Amino acid sequence: MSVSLAVLFVASECAPFAKTGGLGDVVGALPKALARRGIDVRVVMPLYAGMPWDAFETLEGVLAVPMGSGPAYGAVRLGRLPRSDVRLYCLEHRHYFDRPYLYGPPGEAYADNLERFAFLSRGALELCKALGWTPDVVHAHDWQAALVPVYLDTVERQGPLARCASVYTIHNLAYQGVFEGDALGVTGLGPEHYTAREFEHFGTTNLTKAALYHATVLSTVSPTYAREIQTSAYGCGLDGVLRERARDLVGILNGIDPEEWNPATDPHLPAHFDRSDLRGKAVCKAGLQREAGLPPRPEVPVLALIARLVAQKGVDVFAAALEAVLAWDVQVVVLGTGDPEAERFFAACARARPDRLAAWIGFDEARAHRIEAGADFFVMPSRFEPCGLSQLYSLRYGTLPIVRATGGLADTVVNYDEATGGGTGFVFHDLDARSLAATIGWAVSTWYDRPQHIAAMRRRAMAEDFSWDRAARAYQALYLDALARRREGR
Repeated sequence: MSVSLAVLFVASECAPFAKTGGLGDVVGALPKALARRGIDVRVVMPLYAGMPWDAFETLEGVLAVPMGSGPAYGAVRLGRLPRSDVRLYCLEHRHYFDRPYLYGPPGEAYADNLERFAFLSRGALELCKALGWTPDVVHAHDWQAALVPVYLDTVERQGPLARCASVYTIHNLAYQGVFEGDALGVTGLGPEHYTAREFEHFGTTNLTKAALYHATVLSTVSPTYAREIQTSAYGCGLDGVLRERARDLVGILNGIDPEEWNPATDPHLPAHFDRSDLRGKAVCKAGLQREAGLPPRPEVPVLALIARLVAQKGVDVFAAALEAVLAWDVQVVVLGTGDPEAERFFAACARARPDRLAAWIGFDEARAHRIEAGADFFVMPSRFEPCGLSQLYSLRYGTLPIVRATGGLADTVVNYDEATGGGTGFVFHDLDARSLAATIGWAVSTWYDRPQHIAAMRRRAMAEDFSWDRAARAYQALYLDALARRREGR
């Protein structure tokens, strides 16, 4: 059902223009699905170095953005999200955004990140007033836009945006926007907001904490993660605040772009396939083995891991299990970059076992597609995973996930039932090398002993619907709820 709504997205990333992870994918895809439902949705993001500046239209006038030290002045450029009519407004401020990195060099953060993203958050609201366009809902994403619901609930409470509801989405609670305790003045907000209910958090200024207090409603990217972040194990120090707002918090699974990730049409693959005809997957597997320098053996299962090589992804646990896994008749492909020690480990293992293991250090989008298509199993031993996209790609490509039951992995992968052949993957709970190796071993034994179950699981996995249209329906309902609450003064 189409409902008349106007929604503004505010985010620091939007694929394909600027992306460091899942946040960029969401902001680049969800608005297009919302637009298909008749919603007037627009996106605001910074204009970074490396973006196609000349491809955007420069709007007339200067945008004056109130800041702690006085107004900051910027320009606005207008583009469109690819393959859509969704308007993309890019805030141009060369001092803040014309830099080599989005947030800072690897392992570091720019010292003025609070000021940079205060400009984004306040600037997005000033842009609405300059355009004469009042959204019903402003949807702010992660800590970089956490000031948006704060501004709406304070300095904009009596202005033309007073009736705008706000949705604050947590993509990864591990990143909260934490700054020095005396830093709040940069935002233009007074010291009266530096309280235990709003910004103050153990002597620091915490943007996410303030957003959790001020936003009309809250969301995160999977139902299980919504429950997990209300516990001390996953709440990153904010679990108490989240429990207070539990009735206002929902988990909505991310989706994937079914056009970009479609094994029947994927331009990166040597052959195409779908769940009614999997012959092309065998061609993709042989091509992957050749590309990886592995013996082209169709009878051997290929396991894949594509990840940032960091602790969150459990790559240390995978490393600890690797010796046991390589003792079996399997092949393993690794693609990723991250911790230098992890990079060196996987590269050394690949040199030592070139018949069993290939490791590409770095990231290559086309190669990631070929790995998803050519592998038989996909390993995700995450410590925590708010939603996860790789397991969704794997399901779409008939590559059965082997995952830890956390966050979105628990919500999207149905554990194999040995008695019936049901399920869409293999799930374990304890994050240790023994449990991971045992679950990989279970998958490998199923490959060799019950191939008919593997074939049925593949087709079942490929039939799953993880399109953005499903997520868009849930967000539309959330926007209407937020709007009703705001209009009622809640």
